[in-house]
Amino acid sequence: MSVLIVIPARYESSRYPGKPLAVLRGASGEAKSLIERSWNAAIAVNGIDKVVVATDDVRIKDAAEAFGAEVVMTSSKCRNGTERCAEAHDNLGGGYDIVVNLQGDAPLTPAWFVEDLVKGLQADPTAEVATPVLRCDGRALNGFLEDRMAGRVGGTTAVFTRDHHALYFSKEVVPFTSEVYADEAETPVFHHVGVYAYRPSALGAYPLWPAGPLEQLEGLEQLRFMEHGRPVLCVEVEARARQFWELNNPEDVPKLEAMMAEMGTP
Repeated sequence: MSVLIVIPARYESSRYPGKPLAVLRGASGEAKSLIERSWNAAIAVNGIDKVVVATDDVRIKDAAEAFGAEVVMTSSKCRNGTERCAEAHDNLGGGYDIVVNLQGDAPLTPAWFVEDLVKGLQADPTAEVATPVLRCDGRALNGFLEDRMAGRVGGTTAVFTRDHHALYFSKEVVPFTSEVYADEAETPVFHHVGVYAYRPSALGAYPLWPAGPLEQLEGLEQLRFMEHGRPVLCVEVEARARQFWELNNPEDVPKLEAMMAEMGTP
């Protein structure tokens, strides 16, 4: 099966304008933009046929091409990363069996997250979309709860059936738990990792559907598939002692830099 990774990136953002060009310093002190670190995460994945950055902004295009990325220009009318991936796939002429959306705000995504995701979609013929979920330890869950108490949007959580088909995704912490967990303790909460693998039929249909009320309320693009009756597979992945966090707010920059320093990420 041929696999395409698309890294959707837009400059305009209500929460964090210019986010793809935000600079992160690794353990060595080397400064690289968020889009370059996301590109490096994508090209580290095994079994991928092509990687492209999809954007509508010439500043991102110029920055990406400067470090050697292939760029596909897309419309400014794309409402989210999934629509941008659909347009990029079309602009490339289609033909891929699986399209992966590796969002440009998750540079700490380990290669095996994406590899396991692709394998999961290949193994479940009933699923049209797949996305990784990572069981939270107490440290991660406490971070989610602190963000919500401070009025910040932190990570997204997921709940799913026994066969791992998604029931719901939320920016709130679900399911509710009143228990207090130690940092290393296992919790019942799953962190949704912002990566998607699509079958082209579902990806091509997506931009034609109106956004439903749940997608609009939560601001979560994957809910559109569920609101239109398309099954979403949650593929559980393992951290393997790696920390994971998305860059959602400017306040997350020092958090990611601290994680990179702790893990020795250059």
